[in-house]
Amino acid sequence: MSSDANASPTAVSPSQRAVVIIAAATVLALLYVGREVLVPIVLAVFFSLLMAPWVKLYRRLGLGHGSSVFIAVLALVLISTGLATVIGTQMVHMARGLPQYEATVHAKVQTLREMTIGRLEAMQGEFGKVISTETSAPKATVAGTSTLPPTAAGTTSPGTRPPSAPMAILSRVVSTAWVPLETAGIVLVVLVFVLLEHESLRDRFIRLAGGADLRATTAAINDAGERLSRFFLSTFSVNVGVGMAIWLGLWLIGVPNAPLWGALTAVMRFVPYVGVWLVAMLAALFAAAVVPGWSLLVMTLALYIVVEIVVSQLVEPFLYGHTTGLSPLAVVVAAIFWSWLWGPIGLVMSTPLTLCLVVAGRHVKALDLLNVLLGDAPALTMPQRLYQRALSGDAGEIIAEARTFLKRKSFAAYCDGVLLPALQLANIDLRRGVIGGEQLTTVRNTVVSVIEALGSARRTHLRWPRRTSVLEDMSIGRQLRRQRENVSGRWQGPLAVAPGSIVLCIGLGSVVDDLATELLTRILRDLHIDARHMSVGDFDSFDAEPHPELTPNAVSLLYIVSASPAEEREGIDTLVTHLRQRMPGVHIAAMLLPEPLGPRDATLLPAPNVDEQAGSFEEAAVQAISRFPEGAAVH
Repeated sequence: MSSDANASPTAVSPSQRAVVIIAAATVLALLYVGREVLVPIVLAVFFSLLMAPWVKLYRRLGLGHGSSVFIAVLALVLISTGLATVIGTQMVHMARGLPQYEATVHAKVQTLREMTIGRLEAMQGEFGKVISTETSAPKATVAGTSTLPPTAAGTTSPGTRPPSAPMAILSRVVSTAWVPLETAGIVLVVLVFVLLEHESLRDRFIRLAGGADLRATTAAINDAGERLSRFFLSTFSVNVGVGMAIWLGLWLIGVPNAPLWGALTAVMRFVPYVGVWLVAMLAALFAAAVVPGWSLLVMTLALYIVVEIVVSQLVEPFLYGHTTGLSPLAVVVAAIFWSWLWGPIGLVMSTPLTLCLVVAGRHVKALDLLNVLLGDAPALTMPQRLYQRALSGDAGEIIAEARTFLKRKSFAAYCDGVLLPALQLANIDLRRGVIGGEQLTTVRNTVVSVIEALGSARRTHLRWPRRTSVLEDMSIGRQLRRQRENVSGRWQGPLAVAPGSIVLCIGLGSVVDDLATELLTRILRDLHIDARHMSVGDFDSFDAEPHPELTPNAVSLLYIVSASPAEEREGIDTLVTHLRQRMPGVHIAAMLLPEPLGPRDATLLPAPNVDEQAGSFEEAAVQAISRFPEGAAVH
């Protein structure tokens, strides 16, 4: 096979990789240099997503577009102004009341010192006394130096004149508030125009993003807009609700300035993971300074813990699922990245910004890398993970994941959706010549170990010798069948059985057919149905060496298994005709497996001359249960 055939169709050349790196560096530089312009615009876009549902609601009520935008923006301004007023007034009130808590703080600091450093000094013995003596002695005055009274250090010289107090205060207030007010004004103006020209902006973006395929681009933009708008609205509602709950709870337990802590909690909860707990620690420290005891501190922390657990485990999953669609590591890394890039505002907006990137990655093929790196969806499918771990010989991880799967679904479903597609990936690589004999042996032995470990409790007590030699050339299905024969004999069980109690599973001879036949046999045996894995050559052995203990009419159901029914159609017809002559009274069924990597709803042509047909392991198991209900009842 040529090197061109083995080359990946998605391989990236060094020049393309260099272009991607240069483009990424350019984007980062533009984001950093243009943050003064980009931050207000991004804030306005985020607020527009938050306001869009309210604008639609007002329009459904009969208001015009301009009136709806005006009412929504006015409500946002009033809420923001009220929140800022509450925080400002409460901070001023708390600052005025701090001196009265000074004695309580000193007493608690002294208590903590006695409980920690004091006990450590007492345990140190004489050495601790020396240290205590030296640290408690007053500092000696250096000879030749003079000290000023404490009041003299802060006085101004007679020649200087203090500035006018009202003008200085006004100047300080204006200089401090000007930048936030300027940013808020820009955000407000951009927000109004974004809401007014929402439809026009969407059309322009569709023209730029994908005018050639309007259907796909419109579906992507609508999906992204609805998802982001719903997420922002839900997050805003939850955070406001948490702030009000904290406000009410702190007011009930007697913590002063409860509105301040509630408002700070609502704002800081936009910072992922740590924001709410930073406010909780500050509120707890403030509660410790209010009263002499420690009960208020404990109740404050307990309030935050209870509210956060209830919201994160009950409210948020009900509103928008357990996660934001981002992996936990991505949330942390995004918080660090955006806070470095855009400061505190970037920290608050880190989760929405990263979520926008993930949504873009889900709809734009060129940005799929962002969805893979930042999203919480598995990077590999279960069949891909099984094949990758089988190449590494990591049977333990495959078994652990399979047992998690089997808690929700059956072993038949695992074979249909995971095991056979994974082996199909191995078969594709084998045909391409990209895996060698040693890797193939590793995959085979790993799959054998997995199938052995996933057996029922009825079978796990059996200990048969395993063939793990690298020279083993037997197919997986035959290897597993041989292990059963080592325990139960050549015919995998007694031949003297009740009439009509045996199910025969016969493969058409290929490696995949043998494995599928063995898996079906194990699935039926797990259901307490006496299933036997046979080959066409075993019937010739019966004819050549008739067994005296063989019960006549012992077989009531016979499955013909094919993993490539389109290619093996002629073989199926021939085998069915042969079996009709050999066992005329047996119910013959065909399990015709579709292409594992093909569409799940692919329809197969019916097999002729069979009594029943199944397209999956689950369907075959249901058919067998209907004919042997007593076996399934025991299971």
